[in-house]
Amino acid sequence: MPPRASKRKSAPPNSSSVTSSDGRSVSSKAKIKGLEKIDRLFNTYANSSLGMIDPEGIEALCSDLGVDYTDVRILMLAWKLKAEKQGYFTQDEWQTGLKALGVDSLSKLKKALSDLEKEVEKPSNYEDFYTYAFRYCLTEEKQKSVDIESICELLNLVLGVQFRPQIDSLIEYLKVQNDYKVINSDQWINFLRFCKEVNLLEMYKFANFNFPFAAITQYHKIFFPSALEISFPDLENYDATQAWPLILDNYIADFIRTRPCGKPNHILKRPRKLQSSFTKNPRS
Repeated sequence: MPPRASKRKSAPPNSSSVTSSDGRSVSSKAKIKGLEKIDRLFNTYANSSLGMIDPEGIEALCSDLGVDYTDVRILMLAWKLKAEKQGYFTQDEWQTGLKALGVDSLSKLKKALSDLEKEVEKPSNYEDFYTYAFRYCLTEEKQKSVDIESICELLNLVLGVQFRPQIDSLIEYLKVQNDYKVINSDQWINFLRFCKEVNLLEMYKFANFNFPFAAITQYHKIFFPSALEISFPDLENYDATQAWPLILDNYIADFIRTRPCGKPNHILKRPRKLQSSFTKNPRS
């Protein structure tokens, strides 16, 4: 009589040790399959002769994602991919970025864009993204500055939502001033610092400028509550002894002169050299 078969169920196999008929683990095959899907998506938009996604391919990608080519989320995607050349994604950049996002299809990438916005908004990431945005505009070898027109577009793109009053005013000044034709990285970084530390609503109050303060404050409370968490000093705290770039000192002085109210004189009286220590490149 054969021995009675045991009714005891055997333990399920460990998924990490499961192997297929060709000897490869299931998890390894899944990773390879995911990478193949990422590569197929890359090839959909890549220029085959260049071996990378070029500006035309990025426009096609944007169209399929349902976003404009100039949408800030595309710049965020470039940041996530760590793209080195403006308007181009290499296959390595594409693979690394999409794996980091956890996506391998167009539909997943479309959903990931909103999560990417939240990731960039984190304080630990935002300054890195902001700095990257400037580097991404350096399209020539050894280029260290960006023309004013491009800087105005970039400021509006990366800071316009959170700091609308400051950015509108700063862009207005940059477009009419004649001292600077290009902006360097130090000046660019200090534009962000300026937006964080100087409350433009207080500047308008000092200048007796007719501005809908209550409406803007309510607007920010509803749509950008995080922006109100920043503790802005008023214009009296614009310290004339701090190492602000000369272009920002000139902007503040111009702001007060064109909206006269007699305050704050400490800014207008500040003695400065013709060249700021921040402005390493000669002014054009």
